Amino acid sequence: MNRTEILSKTDHTLLAPQATWEEVEALCKEALAYHTASVCISPCYVLPAKKAFPDLTVCTVIGFPSGAHTTACKVMETKDAIANGADEVDMVINVGFVKDGRFDAVLDEIRQVKAAAGSRILKVIIETCLLTEDEKIRLCDIVSRSGADFIKTSTGFSKGGATPEDIRLMRKYCAPGLKIKAAGGISTLADAEEFLKLGADRLGSSRIVRLIREEESV
Repeated sequence: MNRTEILSKTDHTLLAPQATWEEVEALCKEALAYHTASVCISPCYVLPAKKAFPDLTVCTVIGFPSGAHTTACKVMETKDAIANGADEVDMVINVGFVKDGRFDAVLDEIRQVKAAAGSRILKVIIETCLLTEDEKIRLCDIVSRSGADFIKTSTGFSKGGATPEDIRLMRKYCAPGLKIKAAGGISTLADAEEFLKLGADRLGSSRIVRLIREEESV
């Protein structure tokens, strides 16, 4: 798999709470130079990023990173992000609802956020490292029925990120039309290539552009 293909499927990501505008601006310039799928940045930077780089696909996060926000808050965040120019939104589910067996509430929340996002791409982060295998399988079905565009493994802010086993499980149990985003802990180009070969359609990573840049300089 060539580097151009990997980059075209990468959301070039910077979600560190201490990230400055200077760092986000540099990220956006790298994304344009390397033709990544998008930049994934915190909500406060969507508007300035879109103003500075109107041709760049901008993704942001909703209910991040815990997912424990109210549904009304997530809907408001989504509407605000879209008003500021976001092209894609990645929402975190309420994992506590999953643990309580409140799967109907999880489904309803995703549908409400999708309604707020409208035609924009919605990716649903299920935080796989906190789930049992049965919960992952159940969520594959729920996200498949929700109207969302992607199911996403991880925030990168919990105790683990994407694993090959999770991508295999998602590919097996998700509806054919639901795409998969692997995120969290993708630390090498070999990792990136493996996730894509296993069936991931998108990668979330803060490292891939740097790795390719380092490779080019050798």
